Amino acid sequence: MSGPDDPVDELLRELAPQVLATLVRRHGQLDACEDATQEALLAAVTQWPKEGVPTRPRAWLLTVARRSLIDHWRSDSARRQREERAAEADTPLVPSDIDEQPPDRDDTLALLFMCCHPDLSPSAQVALTLRAVGGLTTREIAAAYFVPEATMAKRITRAKQGIVQSGARFDLPPAEGIADRLDVVLSVLYLIFNEGYTATSGPELHRVDLTSEAIRLVRLLHRLMPADGEVTGLLALMLLTDARRPARTNPDGSLVPLEDQDRSRWDVAAIREGLTLLADTLGRFPVGQYQVQAAIAAVHDEAPTADATDWPQILALYDTLERIAPSPMVTLSRAVALANVRGPRAGLALLGTLDRDDSAVRSHRLDAVRGHLLERAGDLALARDAYLRAARATESLPEQRYLQLRASRLRTDRRE
Repeated sequence: MSGPDDPVDELLRELAPQVLATLVRRHGQLDACEDATQEALLAAVTQWPKEGVPTRPRAWLLTVARRSLIDHWRSDSARRQREERAAEADTPLVPSDIDEQPPDRDDTLALLFMCCHPDLSPSAQVALTLRAVGGLTTREIAAAYFVPEATMAKRITRAKQGIVQSGARFDLPPAEGIADRLDVVLSVLYLIFNEGYTATSGPELHRVDLTSEAIRLVRLLHRLMPADGEVTGLLALMLLTDARRPARTNPDGSLVPLEDQDRSRWDVAAIREGLTLLADTLGRFPVGQYQVQAAIAAVHDEAPTADATDWPQILALYDTLERIAPSPMVTLSRAVALANVRGPRAGLALLGTLDRDDSAVRSHRLDAVRGHLLERAGDLALARDAYLRAARATESLPEQRYLQLRASRLRTDRRE
């Protein structure tokens, strides 16, 4: 595809999971349907910029994808066993397959829950859903999990095979099945959102297509499960976080840290909706990690200036989060909060506990935060080294440039 700002590219990213979901619901065979969907997307990228976008782009993609499936089945060595299925695929799609689905049914959501089948391991569920529903490349998913791309490719292939072996039916599971898979579904959607909010690679900091899709899917879940506190909490968290996106970059695309952002550019409507959702969960549901993270985001969003941020409250919330959902990234963020309450040396001491954690060490964020705290502590040479290590470790060009700029400013300051 041509790029995140191209209208054809944005339309195809929106339609791809819908087309894949419709094909899987009608024909099964997730792997073959994904290949057919990719063939249709490639045809669209080639033809639409020259010939114009069709009046019914989703129907166009479905037609091309179905033809690809038919060709695949007819060329199969077991052609006779496929003949009946190919003949069925030759029949016209009924309207509900294209543009007239019932308002309470969403094939993308059904695809999401199928990818999170309980017979798959949690890592396979997440990887497959990010690939099939989120549209992330294997490389992007590997970067999100800090594993080699080849390892992630094998994981996704095994997940697809697991779906076939499980005999999973393409439909929303019953209520008890939804509850069993919900934790994985929420973690997948949060990963998709995070990849869109801060892309792991490439020239742009944001991928609005991914953040928008993640928010759309969580809204669907919220309509399906309005009484679930964590679904509500995740939606609030995404809205409160995404509200800051307009101020996170300068006109040239360079990164603006939270403390330097023009808060008048934040999305007031998104903040208001997020705060309302968060208030609706307080005292009504057991406290979960997404509700706590939403509360942290709310404290940031409600502060009129960076200096007015209630860091003691944020630290208390991170203490709670580390008890209920400990992770290296939570400790990393807690170290920042601790530094703002008790000073940079306290934050650095906590940060040092992550030096023995392989996943944290592989992430550039550990050195990025270390550089920030060392700079605040006055250790400029060590801070510069940490910034440069972080810059070398990230494939995000805006983050690379920001970290290199911080390092170069420290070198200038030392000369002065």
